[in-house]
Amino acid sequence: MIISFMDVPGLYLIYQSFSQPVVKNIEEEVVQQLKKIEIDQLIHKDQKVAITAGSRGIKNIAKILKVVVKEFKDLGAKPFIVPAMGSHGGGTAEGQTEVLDSLGINEEAVGAPIISDTEVVELGRTEKGAAVYMDKNAFNADAIFVINRVKPHTKFKARIESGLMKMIAIGLGKQKGCTELHSFGLYPEIVYAARIALEKAPIKAGLGIVENALKQTAKIAAVRKEKMEEVDAELLVLAKDLMPSLPAEHIDLLIVDEMGKNISGSGIDVNVIGRVTSPASSEEKPRVENIVALDLSDASHGNALGMGLADVITRRFADKINFQATYANVIAAGSLSRGKMPLVMENDLDAITVGLNAVQGKNLRDIKIMFINNTMQLSKLMVSQALLNNLPKNKDFKILDEVNLEFDNQGNLIRKGWW
Repeated sequence: MIISFMDVPGLYLIYQSFSQPVVKNIEEEVVQQLKKIEIDQLIHKDQKVAITAGSRGIKNIAKILKVVVKEFKDLGAKPFIVPAMGSHGGGTAEGQTEVLDSLGINEEAVGAPIISDTEVVELGRTEKGAAVYMDKNAFNADAIFVINRVKPHTKFKARIESGLMKMIAIGLGKQKGCTELHSFGLYPEIVYAARIALEKAPIKAGLGIVENALKQTAKIAAVRKEKMEEVDAELLVLAKDLMPSLPAEHIDLLIVDEMGKNISGSGIDVNVIGRVTSPASSEEKPRVENIVALDLSDASHGNALGMGLADVITRRFADKINFQATYANVIAAGSLSRGKMPLVMENDLDAITVGLNAVQGKNLRDIKIMFINNTMQLSKLMVSQALLNNLPKNKDFKILDEVNLEFDNQGNLIRKGWW
């Protein structure tokens, strides 16, 4: 029997609390961190200083960049921003500038010009033969200052994952460096590549950022190049401790309101949904049987890498896909399965209904359904009665409301500010 999602009883909107350390004054903390590493001994008058800016939606990133730019200008230096995002933005200079602008990073906002180019210089090769590349404008500057968020990677688990070392090896490596290092399996080559860059390029220092479960800035740490690898690893431990999670070990149907590159490198964060490896390991938690993704974020600029993690998407989602940008990222990352096209349904109701009917051998009331905004914002989410009954007893949850999802005449959800 075909079940319509309209037959599903109401969902429960719940709130789950997380540990919430937060930096209260961003500007003041950045200034103090720069003083801590004696930045005035590293950056000098009239030096051209390249500051990295990536494609992720990092909280307060424009504010942080603005403070760093001002501090460098006060020292008499000439800072500029370099898009450091590997193959994102379609791997083009124009596309990467557009990505930064969509994140609020432009000359007017941060006080320094954006110098975007795809040309790179080769710095050397790792022992395995991987070529190490770097943006030519950054390499030819007098100094490079690396800024990035430190977080778990979406393809591997290690001492160093996604952070300062990755920004050096892949972000500054542009599309050529991104493709090269992915072809060597990423880890540990990104560490070896970053070490070569630290030795041969004018990298002076950096700023690592860690966010809490609510995506607020939890920690900002300045570090000189000599300790960059060490601090990168330390910040990753903190990032993993603060990372949000889904409050269930088994989910029959996960509905994701929105996915995208600004949310996670894989669109849907595999560290959250338990699909870091492909195919997913039986040891990964949670185990999610079926995923429906309703929309692609506008900030993704059509880059739908990660859509292959979903089983069903909507026509609205499909119409936003820029296949050139998506495939450039998919191919460079060597993640072909994450670029596969899911089933496309005409509207939200049809997509959710298909996902619901893919659950085999269960009565409607026993199906464990979870509905989230995205994998970056998990303090509020909706669960079915069956899932509510199985929430961990050792975690702090609060039921906020009982919600009956409503759809308009086109079959799309009438969203009522749940998140």
